[in-house]
Amino acid sequence: MKKKRSPKWHRDELILTLNLYFDQNSGSFMSDNPKIIALSKTLNKLPIHPKEVKAESFRNPNGVAMKLSNFTAIDPSKTTKGLESYSKLDEKTFFEFCDRLDELKRISSIIEHSLGEIEILNELNKIEDEDSDIINEAFEGEIVYKLHKSRERNSKLTDSKKKEVLKKTGKLECEICSFDFYKTYGEVGKGFIECHHIKQLSTYQVSQKTKSEDLALVCSNCHRMLHRNRNDMSIKTLKNKINQDK
Repeated sequence: MKKKRSPKWHRDELILTLNLYFDQNSGSFMSDNPKIIALSKTLNKLPIHPKEVKAESFRNPNGVAMKLSNFTAIDPSKTTKGLESYSKLDEKTFFEFCDRLDELKRISSIIEHSLGEIEILNELNKIEDEDSDIINEAFEGEIVYKLHKSRERNSKLTDSKKKEVLKKTGKLECEICSFDFYKTYGEVGKGFIECHHIKQLSTYQVSQKTKSEDLALVCSNCHRMLHRNRNDMSIKTLKNKINQDK
C-alpha cells in the first residue's frame, strides 16, 4: 500500500516555524529539541489540514527540523548551507517577516492562543473557504484572517449595528458605493447588508472586544475588495477610488 504523503506546508505553519527559527533561545535544529517537539504538537492541532490528508509522519519533529533547515538555506546571513529543497512560499514568507520580527511574534502568539480556545476553534471551522484566494494572500495567514471574519459574522453584533444605522438614516446602504439591497431587490433584499471590521488585521488582538464603531456596513462587492487589499485598502481609500473612476 502506497504511503500517504503529508500536504504542502501552509502559510500559518510557516509563520509559527519561522518564529521559532528567529527565537534566539531556540537551541539546535534537531528533532529531539524540546521546542521543536512542542512546535510539532502545535502544528498538528492547527485547524487547517483535514485528518484524512495527514500522514503518520505529519509535521513530526523531524519534519519541523527539516523546515527550519530550509530557512537556514534561505537566510542570507547564515554561512551554513541548510536544506535547499525549500518552496517559493518558504522563501516568500521568510523575506516578508525577516525584518518584522515583532509582528511575526505577535501573529504567532494569536495563532497559538486560538488553539487553546474551543469556542474560537469552532468559529474558525464555521468560516467557509469561499474566500480561499483571499485567505491564501492574507499576510497574517488563514487563522488570523478567519478570526477577523468571525467577528464580522457575529450576528448579535451585526444586528445591533444594522438597527443603529436604520434608526439613524432609515436605510441600509453600502458606506462605500451607496448600494442598497432593499432598493434594488425589494423585499428579498430587505435588511440585508454585510458588516466589515474596519480595524486592520495587523492590529488584531485576541482579547479585544468589537464595538459598533468598529464595524462598517458594505455591499458584498466592496467587502470583497477590501479584503483583497487588506494591508492598504480602507473604506475611505476604496470610496475615493470609486469616485475617481466615475
